Amino acid sequence: MIRWFAAVTVVCLAMGTAYAEEPKPEAKKVDIGTQAPEFKIKDANGKEINLAELTAKGPVLVRLTCGCSGCDKELAYFQEIHDAYKGKGLTSLAIFREPDTKVAAYVQEKKLNMLYAVDSKGDAWKTFETKTMPTNFLIEKGGKIVSVAAGCDTSGLLAKKLSEKVAKTVNTDAVDVQKKVVDAAKK
Repeated sequence: MIRWFAAVTVVCLAMGTAYAEEPKPEAKKVDIGTQAPEFKIKDANGKEINLAELTAKGPVLVRLTCGCSGCDKELAYFQEIHDAYKGKGLTSLAIFREPDTKVAAYVQEKKLNMLYAVDSKGDAWKTFETKTMPTNFLIEKGGKIVSVAAGCDTSGLLAKKLSEKVAKTVNTDAVDVQKKVVDAAKK
């Protein structure tokens, strides 16, 4: 009996040591509740956009996006979020992963009315630790990330939920951006 107990103890200790030495996945540094990463990018006019300076003034919605058909359909919802909350201090920043000339034409065609930049190399995606396009980061005043919304949703439901989080961040009533865009399309 003692031999059996000793053998089981040795096996358990060996297994415990093996599990203890197994590396744990590294925690994401860019996630809800963490400080937004240091990030600077130049806009289309060559002016530097500094995320820390923006979040010192108020909340920032960073949208890592492209010009694909899904992102294009979502754009109306995010322009509506920008319009609804910019008077409450929200800054919206769209970062496109497309060539400058394509984005310039796109911005003009869509009458984009928010801050934007081009990052054709994808450095922003590395900085924000995401490969998903689009991914939206809501960062409160002071720089803490309060929401990460990844993926494309052309129905506007994701934007509606994000709008509710923005409203909470700026301490105001939520705007149903999904309904506003659908109603505007009917006109």
